[in-house]
Amino acid sequence: MTAQTPPTPPFRDPRLPFAKRIDDLLARLTPAEKVSFLHQYAPAVDRLGIAAFRTGQEALHGVAWMGPATVFPQAVGLGATWNTDLVRRIGEAVGREARAMRAHDDRVGLNVWSPTVNLLRHPLWGRNEEGYSEDPRLTSAIATAYTRGLRGDHPVYWRTAPVLKHWLAHNNERDRDTSSSTVRPRVLHEYDLRAFKETVEAGAVAGVMPAYNLVNGRPNHVSPYLREQLRTWTDQELLVCSDAGAPSNLVDSEHYFDTHEEATAAALRAGVDSFTDHGTDSSQIVARVQGALDQGLLTEADLDTAVRRQLAVRLRLGEFDPGEDPYRDDAAFDTPAHRALAREAAEQAIVLLRNDGLLPLAPDTRVAVVGLLADECKLDWYSGTLIHRSTPLEGLYERFGADRVTFAEGVDRVRLRTAAGTFLHVSAAPDAPEETRGADGALDPALLAGRTDLPPLTTDATGTELALIGWGDGVWTLRAPDGRYLSVADDGLVRASADQPGGWVVQETFRLEPHAGGHLLRHLGTGRPVSVAAEGVRVADERPEVFEIVVVERGEDAVARAAGAADVVVVVAGNDPHIGGRETEDRSTLRLPEHQRRLLRAARAANPRTVLALVSAYPYTVETPAPPAVLWTAHGGQAAGTALAQVLAGDVSPAGRLPQTWYESDADLPDLLDYDVIGGRQTYLYFEGSPLFPFGHGLSYTTFGYADLSARVDDGTVRVSFTVTNAGDVTADEVAQLYTRAVAGSVPRPRRELLAHRRITLAPGARTALAFDVPLSAFAFWDVARGDWRLEPGPYELLVGASSEDIRLRTTVPLEGTPAAPRPVLRRGLDAADFDEQSGAAIVDRSRTAGDAVTPASGRGAELVFRACDFEDGATEVGAALAGEGTLELALDGGPVLASLTLRPDEPRGPYDYTTVRAGIVAEGVRDVRLRLRGPLRLAHVGFSG
Repeated sequence: MTAQTPPTPPFRDPRLPFAKRIDDLLARLTPAEKVSFLHQYAPAVDRLGIAAFRTGQEALHGVAWMGPATVFPQAVGLGATWNTDLVRRIGEAVGREARAMRAHDDRVGLNVWSPTVNLLRHPLWGRNEEGYSEDPRLTSAIATAYTRGLRGDHPVYWRTAPVLKHWLAHNNERDRDTSSSTVRPRVLHEYDLRAFKETVEAGAVAGVMPAYNLVNGRPNHVSPYLREQLRTWTDQELLVCSDAGAPSNLVDSEHYFDTHEEATAAALRAGVDSFTDHGTDSSQIVARVQGALDQGLLTEADLDTAVRRQLAVRLRLGEFDPGEDPYRDDAAFDTPAHRALAREAAEQAIVLLRNDGLLPLAPDTRVAVVGLLADECKLDWYSGTLIHRSTPLEGLYERFGADRVTFAEGVDRVRLRTAAGTFLHVSAAPDAPEETRGADGALDPALLAGRTDLPPLTTDATGTELALIGWGDGVWTLRAPDGRYLSVADDGLVRASADQPGGWVVQETFRLEPHAGGHLLRHLGTGRPVSVAAEGVRVADERPEVFEIVVVERGEDAVARAAGAADVVVVVAGNDPHIGGRETEDRSTLRLPEHQRRLLRAARAANPRTVLALVSAYPYTVETPAPPAVLWTAHGGQAAGTALAQVLAGDVSPAGRLPQTWYESDADLPDLLDYDVIGGRQTYLYFEGSPLFPFGHGLSYTTFGYADLSARVDDGTVRVSFTVTNAGDVTADEVAQLYTRAVAGSVPRPRRELLAHRRITLAPGARTALAFDVPLSAFAFWDVARGDWRLEPGPYELLVGASSEDIRLRTTVPLEGTPAAPRPVLRRGLDAADFDEQSGAAIVDRSRTAGDAVTPASGRGAELVFRACDFEDGATEVGAALAGEGTLELALDGGPVLASLTLRPDEPRGPYDYTTVRAGIVAEGVRDVRLRLRGPLRLAHVGFSG
């Protein structure tokens, strides 16, 4: 007899709908197996032939952490292209490389944790490099393009499964796991949620990752918005993956829950489906989930809901249908097309900020290229390992010829003399193999250790000349003549061992602290000073060495020599993405580091024909008067130097546009933790000052004319059309931008707001017509009086131009909508967070699961204003839901206190134990209500009765 082939289980039948296949597989999994699936590293289920699965593969601008890959410009640089077609093609290339790499290394995951759609609200945020723009519509347009490329275009199966980061209102690294972002309802809906919403609605998103921070007093990992907002935007099963270590933070640093079982259960019920915690060790999460089940905090149905979402992603990735997966054999990796795409992206990301006619450079120009980044191709935390590289110096050599290009890095060359009169010495290590940190890939590069195979520093009579480089805020690096940076490994010894500064805790940075007529050299990674010991130079608290810094050459002297002998000097300045502004570390200022300001001043003094090329992950201020020409590019990936040289030479006309406002000074910035873009007048939407360079700004080597603007309202849309003409003699790209402004808004509205844009290429003399269909919903705002969106009737200005401030055409269209109505306070009362204006208030959690309350930010006092409250024929009583301790005062319009409600509990009560306190009042008609909170009081709601 012939044995019968066992029937194909339904979960492996590609003819069945995904929902039925998931139902079948869930029924086959044991409760213990379901629990095990909730950790990032889900184990294999051998009895069902199910492989192990890992959520999470970093791929922000190329496949990261897994070794060599094509490296594209940083995300903020992709935002600066304003080119959705380009970014979609980049997403496709990254997705194809992820597939190709996985074919050879199963550590490479297909659930990619990118893009980042946090808005670049504040330019001092350390992770500015990871976002696309300060504007939610531009962010969602770029993010949608990238996710579509990552996903692929098959109707059923996905090339990769993108997860958006970081939900929600996350723009600070300082105290990021304990700080709370106060986000009023208008800011929540009009700003922070919008970038996520429009990207998810586009249909190429597999899930989101909650951020470390709290919003309105509640950790994002138990956010009710996951259920109330995110999951209402699509019919797809979305996978919510926690950020690394965040589940433990709910207890350990945030103290939001008493036990990990409570915290894990709350996160799971809120919508977290995969827990990234304790690295590859799933045992603690498994134990916590099992403990929550045993305590009745979770049910098996809760597990099914989370596991269902994970299985939906795995099915979309073709895991159970290898014969049907259209991307299974995708092997495109480091192809000529990908290299060309990286160069195209780097070219399109360059923004010409200022040009007094110095650019483009003539072919026979003698160029001095100087600066700390002139011969660097820097990577960031979320980069892959470079296969190809091009620095500005290399690009200029290639374009102008090595005989016409001179170079001066501008480092300070020093020797460090000890108190004994000897000098720090770097021993030669001729037999040491070349190593690049993380070149072979690491699932967690934070765990990469420093090298211990090289000899430590010693001292001798002559010492070694070191390159001393200042990165601002008193942070320095030291580099040996062979190009290796001084670094400290786990054994505490100082070696010249690092090819670049890097790592989760950077081990290559030092601080020079004046001490006893010299300087202590304090290692920032360990916090310890450098000491000279018998076994070599090390970091130790005992017997710290006092060094004399013997300057051999100042960097500005070398720069001045090179600049003075050239026709033009290009100063390349900016940041190292691992130092002074990165994940875990916000910046302290918009100013360039003093070392780089010294070099810029020296170059300009020696040669007024100075080009400042800023290569950075974020905006800077520029000293006035500014150099004749200024460009900016984010760290541009593997083709950065070639691209910069092409633009400087005029082979490519620059057409990048700023994705965020560049401010004139630190004084223009709000506090980093002030998330109220409306009340704080933040970003181009509300900023009322004069920016250094406005949102959308970018110059060209040609000129463009705008004409023929028309606008009409038709069938729920505003159709806007106009023409753009290249009036110059250079083929170039232009980014046409359409903005709007509510002419007579009843509440504070944006000064102007981006509606649409398009990047186009025009030959000299060419003319093209552009048309945009803008839905009427794009003109609406969140009306706190209604708790919903409202299109306000009245005139709306339409503005067309080359930036948010360079407006070439304008017209006004009247729009019909819903008129404003007074708040029906007798029927609905007032939710405290739905204020129109406030001073001194913070929004906090009404309970651990849902709702908002308001409390004084300082604990002393706050005021809330609610406009146009309709008391109809009259109210005779007010009741306020209060917790804590203190007094609530109510006044109408600008009048005296009408009622005072005091809460003085007999015994301490929790922050969620609300008591309704009542008082008599007399109020009628439509009035403004002012509520003043005094003391550590929480106000959730105020009701009125007649």
